[in-house]
Amino acid sequence: MRTLRALPALLLSTTVLAGAPAFAQAATAASDSADSEEIIVTAQKREENLQDVPISVQALSTKKLDQLNATNFERFAALLPSVSFETSQPGATTVYMRGVASGGDGNHSGSLPSVGFYLDEQPVTTIGGTIDIHVYDIARVESLAGPQGTLYGASSQAGTIRIITNKPSTAGFEGRVDGEINTIKHGEMGGKLEGMVNLPVNDSTALRVVGWYENRGGYIDNIAGTRRFLPTVGGITVNNNAFVEEDFNDLEIYGARAALKVDLNDDWTVTPSVNYQHQSTQGVFGFQPSVGDLQVQRFYPDAAKDRFVLAAMTIEGKVGNWDLTYAGTHMSRKIDSTGDYTDYAEAYDSLYASVGGVAGYFYFTNNAGQTIDSRQFTTSAPRYKKLSQELRLSSPQDAKLRFVGGLFYQRQVNDIDERYNVPNLAAAMSVNGLPGILWLTKQQRVDRDYAAFGELTYNFTDTLSLTAGGRVFKYDNSLIGFFGFGRNPAGPPFNAAGSSRTGVAGCYTTTGAIRRDNATAALLPAAVPGGPCTNLGTFQNGTVVPKSQEGDGFIHRLNLNWKPTEDVLLYTTWSRGFRPGGINRRGTVPPYEADYLTNYEVGWKTTAADGALRFNGAVYRQNWSSFQFSFLGQNSFTQIQNGPDARITGIETDINWVPTEGLTLTAAAAYTDAKTRKNLCAINEPTATCVGAGNSILAPKGTRLPITPKFKGNLTARYQFPLGGADGHVQAAVYHTGSASSDIRVADAATVGRLKSATYADFAIGADWQDYSLELFIANLFDTRAQLSRGVACSVCTRSYVNVVTPQTIGLRVGTKF
Repeated sequence: MRTLRALPALLLSTTVLAGAPAFAQAATAASDSADSEEIIVTAQKREENLQDVPISVQALSTKKLDQLNATNFERFAALLPSVSFETSQPGATTVYMRGVASGGDGNHSGSLPSVGFYLDEQPVTTIGGTIDIHVYDIARVESLAGPQGTLYGASSQAGTIRIITNKPSTAGFEGRVDGEINTIKHGEMGGKLEGMVNLPVNDSTALRVVGWYENRGGYIDNIAGTRRFLPTVGGITVNNNAFVEEDFNDLEIYGARAALKVDLNDDWTVTPSVNYQHQSTQGVFGFQPSVGDLQVQRFYPDAAKDRFVLAAMTIEGKVGNWDLTYAGTHMSRKIDSTGDYTDYAEAYDSLYASVGGVAGYFYFTNNAGQTIDSRQFTTSAPRYKKLSQELRLSSPQDAKLRFVGGLFYQRQVNDIDERYNVPNLAAAMSVNGLPGILWLTKQQRVDRDYAAFGELTYNFTDTLSLTAGGRVFKYDNSLIGFFGFGRNPAGPPFNAAGSSRTGVAGCYTTTGAIRRDNATAALLPAAVPGGPCTNLGTFQNGTVVPKSQEGDGFIHRLNLNWKPTEDVLLYTTWSRGFRPGGINRRGTVPPYEADYLTNYEVGWKTTAADGALRFNGAVYRQNWSSFQFSFLGQNSFTQIQNGPDARITGIETDINWVPTEGLTLTAAAAYTDAKTRKNLCAINEPTATCVGAGNSILAPKGTRLPITPKFKGNLTARYQFPLGGADGHVQAAVYHTGSASSDIRVADAATVGRLKSATYADFAIGADWQDYSLELFIANLFDTRAQLSRGVACSVCTRSYVNVVTPQTIGLRVGTKF
């Protein structure tokens, strides 16, 4: 439990400022409506009115984000019905769209994401989980559902989410400060302080700086508990008294963003920017239903620090009357975490109960040979680096025949460092040179993507257009390093797990043979510094080189759109997306191939009542071929294989309506029917009969894909009215998510439990002056346990954890503009 320290004083000063007299005439409620305004998007890499874009894109404007206090991914994802996700904590979230989910993604050795995540022009998708970018001073969030085929590539197989920031402006000086203080039912107080300033330097240069600090209070209690390990007589009993704490899942975020816009002349603009964010968490964000509501029993500390720096450069200019854009970025992300892994030790003790548990079967001893507590905790320190560059050329937008095309390059490096710690474990039973470390993963993963893309649009008439485009791609992914146990030269036993095959036993020697086949030859040095040797790679010419998986191909988009009237747009799309293949770290498991998603879609965009009503939607069918399936296999190894095909049919729609002056209604909903077309086998084979040694049916034909509910929707009503010298408002929002399976594997889903359907609501009342604002809000009005995800710690663990929407939160927001 953490105190707020300086935050109340800062918020108090903001409250005093916001409470100062303000007698400026308030704008009328209708003109301030967030949803009757024209929304400009750049989903197709050029500025267009949302209603003229012939693809399925939902845009959340600045006002919408502010009104609904959507300052993080979880908050704005609730407004996007085609988006679903799995999460263990903020910053460790895997995003899915339109039901394209097989589960189990997000591990450092897993598949690349299927949904692209962008900050402006820069892709910020990482395999370790979506960065939870703090949303403030944001122009809009764009959600592009379905494979785009041309303009977005490898990690946009199922869709793309783009966060578009407000850019520096030379139009004039402006600033803004907003503060919030809140309290969580069953939990602690929290709050945030945010601010921005736009500073014109001269007629051609402007600087925009944004900063934020947020403290989210905890609401999960780590309560007292014990665990007993076999044998029944003389076994070990442990407790967690040293770690008992109320409201122990705190979160602290602070960061800044700065962008400088320089107009070199009338045709060329350069915009460098830098983003930094630091996130610290304590505790876990899922509770154990078997223990109690919002309660867990954890036996070692849980904590994480997640930092990223993103430096970007965008250059925009003209070559003749064509537009040229360069977007380059370099991102560095560092995560340091520690977590309790007692569930794993308990599960394996039970698994080997017939032979006396872990103590009777394994060799968890100290240097004196005495049996010790076999509980574990993990420490992880991944380091991500990402470089991306795109060069794009576009023809004039008013031409009858239009072109956009370019080149793209991306390189991602993930330096993986994951350790499973057993306190007091004997050096001889540990990973060589690392006493107390039962298991080590020390690897480097590199993912490279190359692409050339182009798209032509031809206007047959003023109302009928055809767009055809393609993307030629190539990927090259590699993995090298070490994973596994140590090897005691005096063994057996070779390590605490008694393993004679995994870990140092599989490392390469100078002869090219591995250690277990040649006990006398010298081991080759570790290819990845910090490991004892190298067992993941390919021996070649006296050294070990990375295992690699390469591939290339072509994806497309064909779109026909028709505007029968000025206010109606109809379109149909045939597009394809892909996700690269890769390498399994267990040498006996073959690489996995790329999977492809083919999309057939019909959509509409309509405007009526002089712009007061917008009704958009799409109906689609998607065929997902040989989908990648990540799961915890033998010994809780992450394993990826290609599964069968799946078919996804759905409809998505959103409505914005201003029925009368001051009243705005918005709604969005999606229905998704996603099922496998053949059996999912434990060992993939073309016939999907799942017969043969070691094979079985994990999910029969017709099994619904996990995570995504059949129905998800939201409804918001906002009424604005004159209130003295201000505009008053009352707002209510209702969110509903249907039930969904937590895992595609039927037996595992039964163990973990099903994600339950839930409906929850938010409420707010406030006032806006010309320069000040004040709002009282209640989030999760009825304190509903709306489930976000469910999971277990390991493949044989049975204690499930449930992540839920934050309990009822009452708060006060204040702000000022200058």
